[in-house]
Order: sequence, then C-alpha cells, then structure tokens
Amino acid sequence: MLAHFLPLQFVVPFILLLDFTASVVMGHKAREHVNWKEIRPLLPFSLIGIVLGVMLLTSLPREPLLTGLGLFVMAFGVRNILDLHGDKPASQWWAIPVGLTGGTVGALFGTGGPPYIIYLSHRLRDKVELRATFSGLFLIDGGVRLVTFLVIGLLLQPGLLLAYILALPIMAAGLKVGHKVHLGLSNQQMLRLIGALLLGSGISLLWKAWS
Repeated sequence: MLAHFLPLQFVVPFILLLDFTASVVMGHKAREHVNWKEIRPLLPFSLIGIVLGVMLLTSLPREPLLTGLGLFVMAFGVRNILDLHGDKPASQWWAIPVGLTGGTVGALFGTGGPPYIIYLSHRLRDKVELRATFSGLFLIDGGVRLVTFLVIGLLLQPGLLLAYILALPIMAAGLKVGHKVHLGLSNQQMLRLIGALLLGSGISLLWKAWS
C-alpha cells in the first residue's frame, strides 16, 4: 500500500527495517521453536535471489513479475481458506524455487514473505513452530538484505530513519495484537488466516503492478 504513495526505492528498505525489527523480537521470544532443518535448504537459494533482486531493483519492469507472483499467491491463499491441500508435506525440493523467488522478490519489492510462508505452511503443521521458523528465516534473509541495502546506499536516504522511528510504536502495537490473536487460534484456523493474508497480499501485488 505504501508503494502507491511513496517511491519503491524508499518503501522497500523502510518495510525491511520494520520487518527485521519484528523478526528480532519474535525470534528472541520463540527461538526454541525455530525449525532450523527447514530453514537450511532455503538459505543458499534465498541469498542468490537477494543478489539478483538487488541488481534488478532499479532496472526491471515490475508489472509482469508482480502480476505473476500476485496470481500465484492468491491461488495458494484460496487453497488454504478452502482447506483444499492434503496432509502430505511439500517436497523439500520446492526450497529451490521458493528460495530464489522469495529472495529476488523480497529484494525487489519487499514482498518476499508469501513464497516462504506458502512453503513452510506446507512443511510445518504446528502453528507455534511455523511462526517461529518464519521469523528465524526472515532474521537471516532480512539481515543479508539490510547489509546489501546499506552497501548500495538505500538505507542512507533522507527521512528513512525518521520514518522508521515513528513507525516503531505502531509496529509494536501490531505485534502485541497479533500475538494475542495467535494464541486463540487452532492450527486449522491459523492456516485459514494465512490463506486470507496471502489472498490479500496477492490482490495488493496486482494493484501495485497495474495502478
């Protein structure tokens, strides 16, 4: 939504700073539930995707990529909402395209989360483990992107630090509300909520691509 009002080169590092901060808080609270076995296969391909995404940030036409990703994310969101997926876990080979897509799109548009959460929700059934593992993954993925953005100067833009500081109380309130909601959900309700968030993310991606 911010990309409709602010330049993408400002929005991506701004959201990255907030997401990374949230992951630090979440990771500290739930580090014992992180499934590192599920994170390790994603990391090499995610790092390749980050490098590719940063290289293309200022030169790639965004409409085709965002449209394709938006439709893909929406399809999986509908599957989760309608509970159409089976109980068989997704193959670990999916870590290759998921890592590449998540890293590339995350560096390009700040929206790398949907591919990761789609993959992890089809690998992990426990909601606490799923949330903790996603936070642990983003802690590493986001840290690499932060360093990369700092090197190329995207974190040194005027007004970025002030915007980040002003947004911290809002982010903290969101984390508190989200934690309370999370505790009251069953695993099935959690997957359906993820589906609704994926559907909303997909619609937002299409809106961003063609507005």
